[in-house]
Amino acid sequence: MTDEPRLSAQDMIEHLAPVLSLRVRIRAVTTLLAGAAGAVLVGTLWWSEPGPLPGRTQVAFALFTVLCLAWAAYGGWLLTRRVPLFATDRVIAAWIGLAASLATTALVTVVAVQRGTGAGLALAVGGLFAAVALALALRAHARRAALLRRMHELTGGEER
Repeated sequence: MTDEPRLSAQDMIEHLAPVLSLRVRIRAVTTLLAGAAGAVLVGTLWWSEPGPLPGRTQVAFALFTVLCLAWAAYGGWLLTRRVPLFATDRVIAAWIGLAASLATTALVTVVAVQRGTGAGLALAVGGLFAAVALALALRAHARRAALLRRMHELTGGEER
């Protein structure tokens, strides 16, 4: 027997895993900058439009600004994490992507119907994007669940 302090399995996992790998940091910075740049671009276009804009145009500008800000916030949140994420970042990104594809599909479909061009193409393309985003969300949830199950096995069910 030794008098060395014993590390729990959770402590060992945290010491083995880097806080944020270089790849994750690059992804986070890219997401933060792209979201912020998109919000600035869309906001500038919205602000600089002459005269009163139609209601659906106002909604579109607001929607795209909110989506860009969501991506920027996600990138910022990811950069501030100091603990293993166990794929939480992928789950959040997948849900933002799904929300963006559904909102964009709804907006484009409304515009297509109001213009009289029919909703078929808008729904087909939007449905494809939404289906891919949903598949990614389900895969992210499954990956997170597998990682959490593995952590639970390694820690023997101990809670921190």
